[in-house]
Amino acid sequence: MENILLILNIIFGLILVLLVLMQKSEGGALGIGVSQESFMFSRSAGNFMTKATAVVATLFIICSLALTIVSRGELTPTSSVLDTIEEKGEDTPAIPENNN
Repeated sequence: MENILLILNIIFGLILVLLVLMQKSEGGALGIGVSQESFMFSRSAGNFMTKATAVVATLFIICSLALTIVSRGELTPTSSVLDTIEEKGEDTPAIPENNN
């Protein structure tokens, strides 16, 4: 199951990268410079590529979460560091109460 999710995650990641790279650049450098051209055509932002990118990104996130949940079950509980310190504490000599 973990291998299938891992392969799907890699495939979704590659598809997501390709979809982002294939999209038309609208300029503006992260919204800093807004041109009139991008302002006029803002209604066409919901085209097929944008919707496909959103769907693949959602599938990638869901697959990543599922992979995390599945792999978390394989973790074995380990002993605490405090347990190790307590075991070593029994070997130390006792301090005498009075030196008289």
